[in-house]
Amino acid sequence: MHNNEQPPPIPLNSLAGKCSRNATCDLSLVRAGGSVSTEKSSGAETGGESDLVLTPAQRQTSVGAEKMLHSANSGMIVERTVQVRGEFHSESRRFARELAEYINTRYQEVAGVFVYEETFGTKDLIHWLIHLKSMDHYETMVRMGSRDEDYRALFGREWVPEEKGGGGWARMVLDGTLRETVLLPQFWGMYGTHVDGETERQSEVYRRQGAEVTLPPARHQTTQPDELLLHSGNAGILIHRTAEILYDFRSEARQFAREAAEAINDNLAGEATVLLYEEAFGPMDRIHWLIHMKSLSTYQRLLQLHVQNESVRDIFFRERAPEKGGVTWARMFTQGSYLDTALTPHHWGLYATGDQADETVVTGGEGEAS
Repeated sequence: MHNNEQPPPIPLNSLAGKCSRNATCDLSLVRAGGSVSTEKSSGAETGGESDLVLTPAQRQTSVGAEKMLHSANSGMIVERTVQVRGEFHSESRRFARELAEYINTRYQEVAGVFVYEETFGTKDLIHWLIHLKSMDHYETMVRMGSRDEDYRALFGREWVPEEKGGGGWARMVLDGTLRETVLLPQFWGMYGTHVDGETERQSEVYRRQGAEVTLPPARHQTTQPDELLLHSGNAGILIHRTAEILYDFRSEARQFAREAAEAINDNLAGEATVLLYEEAFGPMDRIHWLIHMKSLSTYQRLLQLHVQNESVRDIFFRERAPEKGGVTWARMFTQGSYLDTALTPHHWGLYATGDQADETVVTGGEGEAS
């Protein structure tokens, strides 16, 4: 087992300030060895051209990386999404980022929050990933809404300027679009599934005695060394992949899902880390992979791996469940249920929103928000 220490930050360049404030940044320019023309710089961290990647979400907060909860060390993730109105492009991001930073600085022992945008999907659909130590800590989040006056004040603030008619957060979002999905790190034997009768008995949940239950974080799914592990805090791009399992293959599909993830982890350590989660409180047997990539170009390396590496290909074409007639991965999932969503960590100026210079940024503690 590995501890949950966050690895050192990966070399990175920021795109903040490298796009005109009046034009959407062209992601085709985000490539190793490439260049992006700029009209003004935000002062965010930069490096050599060969290291050019998107700014990771950890740069959003003033809290030190070693103190942040993220997708690898948390016991529960709440993905909150909302569609915002295009006319409040910049104001909505200020609200999203200040809300996240308030939680990060005031409740860092409970939760860590990062903000993302859809890379290629629906524009102005904001994603918060709220990482909690455990499901128990969600109760603290609930109490915030009724007892923490500073937190409540964020929702009561006038985020829309007078020249646009004024208004709070509710005016910036479309009614009925605020949704939450709860993700729990997958562990062997979860939800009554079977491995081999022994593996599931090695899990922390099985071995722990007493009434207190702690779910093992997703970090325990992979043997990647800490210094190469990518997660929601230090990845340049995050792909959220979902699929629904056929009930007849509940156990076999989860074994496939873990094998497919670890094959990428073994072959592309330092470039990609894949972790598996189960959806709680939603459709039964819907699973979620978070594919953390160093940069957008890593996706091409994933395509190459699945063409060239015979052991990886075997995971997909090997027949499983002979007692059920023998199936490959393609028959274990509901047709059409596979869905990929690429997420870019938000940074000031992304997609022609306001610059950091226009924002009220929470500072203090370790690190620097950008």
